[in-house]
Amino acid sequence: MEKPSFVKNGVIRLPPGFRFHPTDEELVVQYLKRKAFACPLPASIIPEVNVCKSDPWDLPGDWEKERYFFSNREVKYSNGNRCNRATGSGYWKATGIDKQIVASKSNQLVGMKKTLVFYRGKPPNGSKTDWIMHEYRLVSTAQTKDCSQVSCKDINMKQYIIVIVLLISLHYNSTVEFHEANGRLGSLSHFYQEKNYKNGGSRKPHSRMQRKQS
Repeated sequence: MEKPSFVKNGVIRLPPGFRFHPTDEELVVQYLKRKAFACPLPASIIPEVNVCKSDPWDLPGDWEKERYFFSNREVKYSNGNRCNRATGSGYWKATGIDKQIVASKSNQLVGMKKTLVFYRGKPPNGSKTDWIMHEYRLVSTAQTKDCSQVSCKDINMKQYIIVIVLLISLHYNSTVEFHEANGRLGSLSHFYQEKNYKNGGSRKPHSRMQRKQS
């Protein structure tokens, strides 16, 4: 039976009352790894967009929500590994250190998360904005073909990543609460402190698609 698609015109469209709140581990193992190996996804819910071809405010979706995308790692030079993160109006710049994502059951390193801030203009004199991007990538230990649970095709040679794009100033409180629970706050803590925000409490992470409590 074909799974329903929750993506329309590059935007996530869920039934009323449903939310998409995967943990870091779920994003890497259940979505990114499956996408890279051309395995069936749990749901067709993350659109595929070349993120750096557009400014963050021009990407599909609602500014007031976190926007999830599959994208490709575009290298800046053909003979190197440095990524090209320049857009039409500015560039994405990494902040803090990359975070390791470890599988909860096997304690195996499965991915890395990089946090970036968008700057208007050209480096090194760009102007920092409130646009944030979390970039998830697989690591070599996760790039082995483990098809014990799903039937996979040959590995897709595209270097897929998953990114979350959000505008901090619009929905700070809910963002901090969720990211604290999922360990995503990390390298952004100093960014929030600069804006004199106060961190909220933590809670347990949501399931991938959680029905609103009545």
